[in-house]
Amino acid sequence: MIKLRLKKYGKKREVSYRIVAINSASRRDGRPLEELGFYNPRTDETRLNVPAIVTRLKQGAQPTETVRSILEKAKVFEQVNG
Repeated sequence: MIKLRLKKYGKKREVSYRIVAINSASRRDGRPLEELGFYNPRTDETRLNVPAIVTRLKQGAQPTETVRSILEKAKVFEQVNG
């Protein structure tokens, strides 16, 4: 199963995350199928590749709770259903 989840990168105490599509059996920082966005919790900056995310969701990818909340804030699910 494909999941949309956060991939950790950056320095200690300066962590940022990439939103990636990855096989659920892979480890957190493993090789992703596709990078779909960026999230920085310190500055609350988010950059999303919305068309690619919508495509992955329509293919059946399951977002984690954190990624789901990020996507809800960006109103991505409205585009999937619409």
